[in-house]
Order: sequence, then C-alpha cells, then structure tokens
Amino acid sequence: MLRNIIRSVIHRSNLIASTNNTTNRIKLHVSALRMGDKVDKANLKSRLTPIQYQVTQEKGTERPFTGCYNKTYDPGTYVCIVCEQPLFSSDTKYDSACGWPAFNDVLDAGKVKLSPDTSGVGSNLLLLITQPGRIRTEVTCSQCGAHLGHVFGDGPPPTKKRFCINSASLNFLPKTAED
Repeated sequence: MLRNIIRSVIHRSNLIASTNNTTNRIKLHVSALRMGDKVDKANLKSRLTPIQYQVTQEKGTERPFTGCYNKTYDPGTYVCIVCEQPLFSSDTKYDSACGWPAFNDVLDAGKVKLSPDTSGVGSNLLLLITQPGRIRTEVTCSQCGAHLGHVFGDGPPPTKKRFCINSASLNFLPKTAED
C-alpha cells in the first residue's frame, strides 16, 4: 500500500523515488520544479548549505572572491542549485574581475526571470530620482524562483551583458565525452 501511495505522489508531482536498502528509508528528490510549485523551505534548509539557502531563498550575496566557481573555466553547464534547471554555459563565462562568476548570456532567455531590484535604495525616493543607476536588475531562476544574482549592462560584446551570479546558487556539470 505504501508503495502505491508513493507511486501516486511521484506520478502527480514528477518526483523520482530512490530507496536506501540499509536504512529502508524512502527518499524523494525533486527532479524538476515547475513554475508555481511551492518550494518546501524545510527540505531546502536540510539540503542546501547555509550560504546556498541564504543566497537563493533570502536574496543574499556571497562575499566576493569566495565562491567556488569564480575562477572555474572547465567546459560544462551551470545549473540552478535548487531545481537543477540548466542556466549558463561555460562558453559564455568570462573573468570580469568582480569577484563572482560572470556570464555574458544565458542558455535561453526563458531560463531566468529579470526583475527590478531597489534594495540598494530602499524607499528613499530622492535616491531613486537622483541615482537611477542604483536600481539593479535581479536574476532569478524561472523554474523555482531562486535568487541567482544580478545582470548589468557592462559586459563584453556581443551582448554587452554581465550576469554576475553567486556561486552558491549554482552547481557545475562538467562536459562529458558523450556531450
């Protein structure tokens, strides 16, 4: 009966089940979150490191030059740490010297959501009027809503974009011989 319930949940939620025979526990791993699915914060807190949770769920920022992917240039794909959606290719990664991984493009425009971020000015209308450049553009995963970083208009040609992304919001999948 338990197996039928699990199969039903898996079928309805697009989940993958795996069993650990030594502990006889059933672990459910979200293979892909659809837009609009509620992210289980308790599950994320147990699955992510504190900095990964703070960055992706609380819109935090890791300290510059501390992220594990800042100087990684191996061929491969960068995916969302929360839902594993492919986001960036190593082909578009470059050294911007900003202290965070920088990309000049995303794999597909539909993979990310761009939104105005006024956290740098708060509710100070004078700052909004006199320094409009302080309004940044936040980058989030379009599938699960995880905060990734920000995009700026000072990148290299041809896009002239700099996607400044926290390493804590990414996982790197190296290119394999089959790719």
